[in-house]
Amino acid sequence: MRIAITGHRLLPPETEALVSRALHEALDEQLGAVIGISCLADGADALFAQAVLDHGGALIAVVPASEYRDGLPQEHYPVYDRLLAAADEVHRLPYVESTSEAHMAASEFMLGLADRLWAVWDGKPARGFGGTADVVQAARDRNLPVQVIWPEGASRD
Repeated sequence: MRIAITGHRLLPPETEALVSRALHEALDEQLGAVIGISCLADGADALFAQAVLDHGGALIAVVPASEYRDGLPQEHYPVYDRLLAAADEVHRLPYVESTSEAHMAASEFMLGLADRLWAVWDGKPARGFGGTADVVQAARDRNLPVQVIWPEGASRD
């Protein structure tokens, strides 16, 4: 099973803990080997990637742009670097700047590899082009199954 992830970034620590637990529980329910597909950003992407690795799954990383890492919070660099090094495959898109267009292109690329999409999503509209709601809609437009994960008590700034 190839599962792509989309979801919110910059989550409060309490919500990160809830989401991490929910992702682990969802992976516990999966039969067979899981291949996780992620851009490894802070928040949902990295939490999912770590949960996949914790469950013995394989990881496919998609890097939206050559300057992508530079646009992530500096405190996330060690996590990003570790997860990127742990990936079985790394796909680098031809964008230089880490823009909304590059991020949406990366999401579309992930959807093309995936059997389903997991969305760590509060159900609200995207705050900008390429946000979680846009990726969920793109998956639905492809008739790709979408599982929304937003645990009770989760919040977003």
